[in-house]
Amino acid sequence: MERSLQSRPSIFNPLWLSITVNAGGKSISFNANIKFPLGSGPFPALIALGGASITVPAGVAVITYNNEEIAATDPRGRGKFYDLYGSTHKAGGLIAWGWGVSRIMDALEKLGTATTKINTERVAVTGCSRNGKGAFVSGAFDKRIRLTTPQEAGSGGMGCWRIVGEMKKNGTKVEDATQIVKGDGWFATDFSNYVSNLAQLPEDHHMLAALVAPRPLLVIGNSGIDYLGPISTFGCATAAKLVYGALGAPDSMGFSQAAHGTSHCQMPSLQNPEVAAFFNRYLLDQSGTDTKVFKTDKSYNFDLARYVDWTAPTLA
Repeated sequence: MERSLQSRPSIFNPLWLSITVNAGGKSISFNANIKFPLGSGPFPALIALGGASITVPAGVAVITYNNEEIAATDPRGRGKFYDLYGSTHKAGGLIAWGWGVSRIMDALEKLGTATTKINTERVAVTGCSRNGKGAFVSGAFDKRIRLTTPQEAGSGGMGCWRIVGEMKKNGTKVEDATQIVKGDGWFATDFSNYVSNLAQLPEDHHMLAALVAPRPLLVIGNSGIDYLGPISTFGCATAAKLVYGALGAPDSMGFSQAAHGTSHCQMPSLQNPEVAAFFNRYLLDQSGTDTKVFKTDKSYNFDLARYVDWTAPTLA
């Protein structure tokens, strides 16, 4: 794998991180843009799939990554991941986007902090909507990611498929599993075998959060858009919180859900304190920062026992 940093003159002093990956006699290349804060570094960094729509605290570099270049949402099998591994590869777009994040981490580590001015032990990942799903998967499958912050990811993000299915049955216009596999190439082809019988699905998305645990996870939700399945996100996060408790890290998972009209990926300022707290504690090493947050502005009649028939053990 070849990696290089190419300086581009700008008032914000951005850099392009250029990455080349070789596999099976094939080669692909892609870039990621880096914007640095003031100072000499090394800096913690936020990898933003498609760009950041959360408020990024001062002192954090932002690495913007065009994940759709790696795997197109539609049609399936298009993008540089599939150029390298074949258009019929079973992997979905979300894991391909996560693959791209991991290649960015490889490049940063290989080049070294002296060159990049990035502290690779303090890297977060974020994205909103489909990119929030991708950010969630990226954090789940790469333990080098210090903080995972999916925003308004909806079904296939922090939303559990079983709860989404119940919402759809009750008449809510929400994106369910049968719909999501018809046009978007985000999931492995095998997922289609379960969408009509979710009871047979051997996992759900609280287990995606469990892959992140006990590393820090902050879920940013929007309770005002039914299509995002807000009660599903709340219920699934409630189950995931049990895993963090079992691992002795309850404060490492936060959940903040707030309505802001019909706007999507436009985080209201009232959620800024939660973002700041997690970044301050886990990226900027302000160890005394309080990250106890699990809140929504909606009153749900959610029965956890209907979905959770297990008891979380004490593991730490």
